[in-house]
Amino acid sequence: MAGIRQPGGRKEDWFLDVQLHAVRKLRVHWPISGTTFAQLAKGEADAFRNDPGIAALLQALAQFQELGDFGNYKHVFESGLGFEGFTTAEGANPTLGRVGEQTLSPTFVFTTYFAASLEDAAVERFMRQIVDIHPWEVPVIELEGPLSVTSTALAPITKGAAAS
Repeated sequence: MAGIRQPGGRKEDWFLDVQLHAVRKLRVHWPISGTTFAQLAKGEADAFRNDPGIAALLQALAQFQELGDFGNYKHVFESGLGFEGFTTAEGANPTLGRVGEQTLSPTFVFTTYFAASLEDAAVERFMRQIVDIHPWEVPVIELEGPLSVTSTALAPITKGAAAS
């Protein structure tokens, strides 16, 4: 258990408890400016607050306590950068690009998890919230699962029990 902080007492009195949890994964692709993309690529975390789209997404999703709930850690998410590519067909009303032309958009990819047992009505509420605030005419939102994720905690070894 090298590198694990002990909450007090002797190291031999604690063990790492690893548990699997059934979850679903929510991934949202969100367009960002080239400036925001460059700031995030440099590791400038202020871009999360300074980009109005990302700030709106994070604020909207923070309303749902079920998203990113990992016990003592709330609203846990992962993010990545990439590009969305698309060609807009006749009849579309694109936010970016022109009908018939291929468009590439810098993209913020937001990923979080929620309990697989969450009722469909709750899932529909936060999905609707994302669709309502998303700038694209047809947003890319992925919902997967159920999957298993791990969580860990330090737990005391009770008398007579051995750590595995």
